Amino acid sequence: MNPTTIRPLGRRQFIRTTAIPLVALALPGLSGAARAAQGAAWRMRLTLSSVMFAELPFEEVCERAAKLGFEAIDIWCPFDRCKHLSDVATRLGPDGLKQVLATHKLTLGSFTTYCTPSEAVGFPAYADFIGKSGGGLVVRESQYIQVKPEDLTAKMREFFEKLKPQIELAAQAKVRLAIENHGGALLGTADSFKAFVDLNPAPEHVGVGVAPYHLQDIKASVEEVIRTAGSQLLFFYAWQKAGGINQLPGHGPADFVPWLKALATIKYQGCISPFMHGNMKPEDMTTGLTKACAYLQECRAKVDAP
Repeated sequence: MNPTTIRPLGRRQFIRTTAIPLVALALPGLSGAARAAQGAAWRMRLTLSSVMFAELPFEEVCERAAKLGFEAIDIWCPFDRCKHLSDVATRLGPDGLKQVLATHKLTLGSFTTYCTPSEAVGFPAYADFIGKSGGGLVVRESQYIQVKPEDLTAKMREFFEKLKPQIELAAQAKVRLAIENHGGALLGTADSFKAFVDLNPAPEHVGVGVAPYHLQDIKASVEEVIRTAGSQLLFFYAWQKAGGINQLPGHGPADFVPWLKALATIKYQGCISPFMHGNMKPEDMTTGLTKACAYLQECRAKVDAP
């Protein structure tokens, strides 16, 4: 598909193409509500991670997200050239953020608050602002350590113990924490996802974010990890192991249909972020995301195909 021939979808058209109406199944023994739930098709919800347009003002990022047909926005903390979360928190405040989102008919998908050398405090620095903005979801890292298989359970218990203050803070701010997997991190392998899910002391406040890029890097099954995460899966990156723009769906070689089918199987309710790292010109990124979103819609249509 030639990306230059693809036009961004309007919001209503996008929702029509990604949400299939409920089908009332006349099955004996089921109430009307149960039949509706039985016939409900899984809906793919796309969010734009603001880091994709790191150097643009936040308002322009939202404008582009709306024109591309995204439903929600994922606001990134200072990371590389991106400063959106710190800017929004200090310049707009909760009310200003809500107004910008309302203007562009976007929902607040999530906040990404990784701890980096330049942003060592992560989520706690923004907890008050996030809570006043309506809470929701916060994506963050696990712990960047190498773990031997025999030490995995003990290290995961230690991680949750250290996370307790942030779990309590998350409850106060009315958010859930999505811990993302990464290469060379505690949450990085298929076994580590199982340990996380089994040992999670507060699944009502903590879950996982899945980044297929890092799973492909170690040749782990993305579908297996999705099924393992189950109801604790809170965020999903539509992101493949490749270079440059080929990290985006529909650009590189990965087939996203099995991944979306796995998400539908677990009745995943969170957002999906078509994602890549790398500093591209805004127009090139817009073109790349246009193709990526169209490809994901094609894959979504195949999920229900016989």
